[in-house]
Amino acid sequence: QVQLEESGGGLAQAGGSLRLSCVASGSISSITTMGWYRQAPGKQRELVAGVTSGNNINLADSVKGRFTISRDNAKNTVSLQMNSLKPEDTGVYFCSARAYYARQYWGQGTQVTVSS
Repeated sequence: QVQLEESGGGLAQAGGSLRLSCVASGSISSITTMGWYRQAPGKQRELVAGVTSGNNINLADSVKGRFTISRDNAKNTVSLQMNSLKPEDTGVYFCSARAYYARQYWGQGTQVTVSS
């Protein structure tokens, strides 16, 4: 089992910045990919950014050039730096960890609201 605890998020104005952090605990050695998903009201959950244990990064096209994902394997953390925020970035952001046995774990979610 893997537990994920998120912090950060909140309210920002368009053009502003926020930082999300997530710390993993439990069966840490089973984790391969960590990342962030978001879900806007009435929409499906979508991948925002992911990073493998080998530091290969995948970013959604909508956030490229604005968001940065980083991972610290020594601290079991993954962070998402969000710059140049847009109202369409509003949603609940979920930390995710995928284990080598293909199970995906989720944090409880943190709200990000960007006002225009």
